[in-house]
Amino acid sequence: MSVDFHQNFAQFFHALEILEPQEKSTQYMSFQSTLKEGAIHRFIPRTDLEVVVSDYSFHQEHRMNVSTAKPMVEISYCLQGTRGVHISNCEFEVTAGTCTMQLMEQVEANFIFNKDESYQMVGIGIPVTTFNHYMEKINGNDGTSTKFSTVLGGSPFRFFQENINPLDMLMVKQLLEALAANRLTNLELESTALQLLTRTCQTFFPHSTNPMEFSRDDRAKLVQARIIMAENMLNPPSIMELSRLVGLNDYKLKKGFKEMYGTTVFSYLREKRLEKACYLLQSGTMNIMEVANAVGYSNSSHFAEVFKEKYGLNPRDFVRYRSQ
Repeated sequence: MSVDFHQNFAQFFHALEILEPQEKSTQYMSFQSTLKEGAIHRFIPRTDLEVVVSDYSFHQEHRMNVSTAKPMVEISYCLQGTRGVHISNCEFEVTAGTCTMQLMEQVEANFIFNKDESYQMVGIGIPVTTFNHYMEKINGNDGTSTKFSTVLGGSPFRFFQENINPLDMLMVKQLLEALAANRLTNLELESTALQLLTRTCQTFFPHSTNPMEFSRDDRAKLVQARIIMAENMLNPPSIMELSRLVGLNDYKLKKGFKEMYGTTVFSYLREKRLEKACYLLQSGTMNIMEVANAVGYSNSSHFAEVFKEKYGLNPRDFVRYRSQ
């Protein structure tokens, strides 16, 4: 298995003027320049996986050019800061609260960092072979799995972006807390990184049992239907209303949603509500009744029942467990 993708991260660190290219399993890198401050933690829990935790800022606008050496896939969770990225004649903006996935061959990238803005990010990188392996596991080995070359479609670079899922945000924050307290084992780091990787792949490349039945336009409408449901947890539209909003008849909406996401529209809504509830309970800013109302449950007993069904603990025990 090729592990040369680590060179891409080393090139990025070298461009920041903090590291000569090398591949230690754990590195803590702090800035020495007066133009920037902060640090980067680099972890390589296994040869085909790299996890990078970045927390830094620049005292003036900073532009940086980086060339990738080897094909790779990277997912990144941006917790703070907004930065511009120019790759392959395309411009992107990475903002706080978003998750991005980048599939890249050998490309040149230009990064723009704003003056006096704090940047906090968690990145997870893997080689092409590992991406293809996990996509086959996610989508099955029946010939419908998504491959690196298929996604690129002849282009050297593809970029995907979406708001960070509440449960993923919880996992990322727990990861950061454990790393800061130096209480995360190498195996736990690997496990968490692979869970995030798998969940992100499922988000950006949902499995369809019959992908040829729906046109690209239909699939885009199904994605829009998912976004509408996730953004309207308190007052979700009915199936008929959702059909009108996205421009699909109710039969195609229900059938397509089940095939793309492996669940019904309202089962998906239930999952999103519970994931957000989990995050809100973890944050400690609301009591249990307030959390239930915030995710669309007016009956606290019913909320406790469905929460326990998903997480194995009722909300009160979950809060007590997390506080410990």
